[in-house]
Amino acid sequence: MRSTWLASLGHRRGSARHGTLSVLALIGACLLSLAATQTTSGQPIADTADTGFTIPFAGAPGYEHLAPTQMTSPDQLNQPLGQPLADAIAGQIGLTRADALTEQQYHDLSTGGGVGGSRDAAEVIVACVQILTNTVGRPLYSEVDGQSTPSVLASYGLYVNPGGLLQSPANADAPTRQVNTLIAPGGYVGNWLRDNGAVRTLIALYRSAYTVQAAYGFAAQQISDTAQLVTNTKAGASSQVGMSMAPPLWIVNFALIYVLNPALAAGMPAYWAPIPPPIADAITASPNGQVPFSDYAAYFG
Repeated sequence: MRSTWLASLGHRRGSARHGTLSVLALIGACLLSLAATQTTSGQPIADTADTGFTIPFAGAPGYEHLAPTQMTSPDQLNQPLGQPLADAIAGQIGLTRADALTEQQYHDLSTGGGVGGSRDAAEVIVACVQILTNTVGRPLYSEVDGQSTPSVLASYGLYVNPGGLLQSPANADAPTRQVNTLIAPGGYVGNWLRDNGAVRTLIALYRSAYTVQAAYGFAAQQISDTAQLVTNTKAGASSQVGMSMAPPLWIVNFALIYVLNPALAAGMPAYWAPIPPPIADAITASPNGQVPFSDYAAYFG
């Protein structure tokens, strides 16, 4: 999740035949073909979408239209995809339910079980999924002014951390950034999947649109500042949204969550919403990209 699982899931020495790619390969692909649409084993898609995002924040043009569009009515705010749409998007990027972990494999991974399992690593992975599926019916609870307070902010590309600070999931403080050490080449997640009979899941992931989108997403994050917000400009109007809602980041996270558990991917946001300008300005001005949620909660209604 580089903010959002952008580092590749990695492989041990000698396992390159399994088809996984290193972060260096992803960066190289980005530098060599950043403006081109790459065809994967997902359906080649000729359509392009005028989403208002620019390269690299728009991702590969052939897949941009699969990411959430800006909401057009209040009832779309923080609404989840739902399973039918999640399955349809998965098919378009080259994944099927058969590529996902089995129920037992996901249970073991998410609880620190299985061969070589780690409870600490599992807690980080679960926290990442919770942040990225913080939609209607899936609130996050944080300590705000001494009280446990729920929040639902996924469409904005924001979340409230356990200590009550509002931030982008791409913030350096977030589990969705800290997880990079677990999914980096030679890291915990890749090793766990291989040791627990899930090599097929790794192969499917890297044959999907995940690979090209990860390259765009990596570039997008490298040129962004501490706030990790993205500017969208369409029809002469500009707004900002958290990095996790930019098309390549969203698709990368969707692919990763879908192969963990398709039902969880169905909880990801179906639409993105502009961050209220005072909040975007405050997050951008903050030296660490964080502001107290209690100071800005009223802007979210």
